[in-house]
Amino acid sequence: MLKCVMSGSQVKVFGKAIQALSRISDELWLDPSEKGLALRSVNSCRSAYGCVLFSPVFFQHYQWSTSVKMNDTDIILNLNCRLGMKSILPIFRCLNSLEKNVEKCKIFTRSDKCKVVIQFFCRHGIKKIHNVCFQESQPLQVIFQKNMCANTLVIQPRVLAEAVVLFTSSQEEVTLAVTPLKVCIKSSNEESTDLTNSVYSEMFVGPDEFDFFQVGIDTEITFCFKELKGVLIFSEAIHAPIAIHFDFPGKPMALSIDDMLLEANFILATLADEPSRASSPQTLCLSQKQKRKQLRRKTLEDLKL
Repeated sequence: MLKCVMSGSQVKVFGKAIQALSRISDELWLDPSEKGLALRSVNSCRSAYGCVLFSPVFFQHYQWSTSVKMNDTDIILNLNCRLGMKSILPIFRCLNSLEKNVEKCKIFTRSDKCKVVIQFFCRHGIKKIHNVCFQESQPLQVIFQKNMCANTLVIQPRVLAEAVVLFTSSQEEVTLAVTPLKVCIKSSNEESTDLTNSVYSEMFVGPDEFDFFQVGIDTEITFCFKELKGVLIFSEAIHAPIAIHFDFPGKPMALSIDDMLLEANFILATLADEPSRASSPQTLCLSQKQKRKQLRRKTLEDLKL
C-alpha cells in the first residue's frame, strides 16, 4: 500500500523528476519503502539508469506498508509498480499550471485493481482523478561506487546550462574532457559525416567555476546528451548543484543531486575506446558510429543490476 499527499509546489518537483526519467526509458517504476518513494527508470539496452528518491518528509503525508488487506486476510504483495511513461507523463506535463491551480495532490495504490490513483484537488472545488494501470515488477537497481571515481566535479546548473545552449536539439552525444587546469564540454567528433550539416561546438570552464573540483586523471569521456539535459532540467527546478563522478572512457559516469528532501542518481554509460582499424577518417567515423550502441551497452554490464 502506498499513500502520499503533496502541495502544488511539491507536485512541480515531483513532475520534473518524472520528466527527467522519461528521457531514459518509456517505463517508470514506483518503489515505496521506509526510506521514501523512489522513482526509477532504466532503458532497454541498460546503458542509462535513473533514480529519484523522495524522503518521507518531502510529502505532507507519507504512508507505506507491505501488507494489503484482501478478503479479511493480510497478504504480502510486491509494491513495485511498473507504469507506462506514456500514461503518466501527460498528467505531469503542464507543471506551471499545476503549481498554480493544485492545492493538494494525493497518490495512492489500489493493489486489488492494479491501479495507481492520482487525485488533484484544485481551486474552486475542482477535483481531477487519474487512474493509471500498473504491473507488479521488480525494478533494476544499479550499484555503483561513485565515491571511488578519480574525478569529481560539482557545478551549479546555471553554469552547465550555458554550455548546453551551445548544442543543437539534434545533438546525440557530447564529450567531457578534463585536466587539472580546465574542463571542456564539446560536440562528439565522429557524430556527423555530413560536412554541409554539421556544427562543432565547445566550451571551456575554469576550476573556479565549480563548487568542488577534483581531477585525479586527465580523461575524455563521451556520453548521451539527452539524459544530461533531463538531469539539468531537474537540477534547475530544485536549485541544487550537480555532482559528476567519472574515471576513464568505457566506465560509467554518475550524475547526482543531493538535497535535504530528495536524492537523485543517474548512471550513464560512456563510449569505450576502440582501436583504429580503418584506412581513412571517413571509414573510421562510420565504423565507430555503427558500434556506438554496442560499446555503450557493454559499459554497464559490469555493474550489479
